[in-house]
Amino acid sequence: MIAQFERNYPLREASSTPTSGARVRLVRSFTFEAAHRLPNVPAGHRCARLHGHSFRVDLACEGEIDPRTGWLVDFADIKAAFEPWLEKLDHYYLNEVPGLENPTSENLARWVWDRVKPNLSCLSEVTVYETCSARCEYQG
Repeated sequence: MIAQFERNYPLREASSTPTSGARVRLVRSFTFEAAHRLPNVPAGHRCARLHGHSFRVDLACEGEIDPRTGWLVDFADIKAAFEPWLEKLDHYYLNEVPGLENPTSENLARWVWDRVKPNLSCLSEVTVYETCSARCEYQG
């Protein structure tokens, strides 16, 4: 039975070199701790009170694999594009960060996009997690 299968479906060597036009999606994750409050929620809403999160930000890049390097972008380049902004978020009160006076997940995702995209052209999505079960996905 195996011999019959091998005759009908001969094994072919898989190429380790990407073919032209091969597209991928890379995601690099970052975490930071920060406090915030939401100033524009209804009176009595719990998010109006000062509270903190262990945030996670995923930066996704999409594009074609470079046939020479075998990658879309170096993960270190993704880190380098975000690290200066990460330093402005980690262990800070987000409401005091310029541009984040109303630091919802949606506004934080857009804030990250606006700062990272100019230096990371392959950026296709920013995802902000406030908790492990609550996130915002922003595609610019």
